[in-house]
Amino acid sequence: MHNTPWHPNAPQPAVTQANKPRAAPILRLLGVRFSLPERVLFENWSVDIAAGLTLVRGADGSGKTTMLAMLAGDVPPAAGELTLKGVSLSTDPEAYHRQVFRADPRADTHDAMPVAHLFRAVEALHPGFSTTDLADLVAGFALQEHVGKSLSMLSTGTRRKVLLAAALASGAALTLLDEPFAALDRPSINFLHEVLTDAAHHPSRAFVIADHEAPAGMPLAACIDLA
Repeated sequence: MHNTPWHPNAPQPAVTQANKPRAAPILRLLGVRFSLPERVLFENWSVDIAAGLTLVRGADGSGKTTMLAMLAGDVPPAAGELTLKGVSLSTDPEAYHRQVFRADPRADTHDAMPVAHLFRAVEALHPGFSTTDLADLVAGFALQEHVGKSLSMLSTGTRRKVLLAAALASGAALTLLDEPFAALDRPSINFLHEVLTDAAHHPSRAFVIADHEAPAGMPLAACIDLA
């Protein structure tokens, strides 16, 4: 994928397991090599991601967003294997992607789509989608008045809340959230903190958030620190 030469001192993300995994991992990385054009992010890296909440932590430019894209299978690694609930990315990418939710809050892919249509599209893609959860999330994020609007009409914070509602209601085995608290108002931050605290105890979904620091008081299954 990238031609960046291997370096024997390529950094390895430091993984801290906060709790003993309750069951088999949701996502397993084995011998993964991944690089940006300018540097190798990691080489021959293996890690298990369990159900619950995992934090990918790093400063700006450390590769957090790139890490999420790699976990999603949107930018596959140059070497190694990703296996999500028994499905290999390299051998069955379509089945792998059906188990993942990742929406880049900076992308304009869905800008012309009304919010209600976006929710229906996510429901069609994800068999585990919960309309009950979606209703609770729409109420919790105060999105009722925005459901008929297109994403391009929304403020940055409201747009992020729509994508968060879609992600959390999707039921995806692997749900990837990039700086989920950014640009949110205080009531939405408090609500999201409650939702993710509950998600930290989910028995069959892995929620991976990328951020600069761990949200205060939130139980983590693991923390992955990027150099």
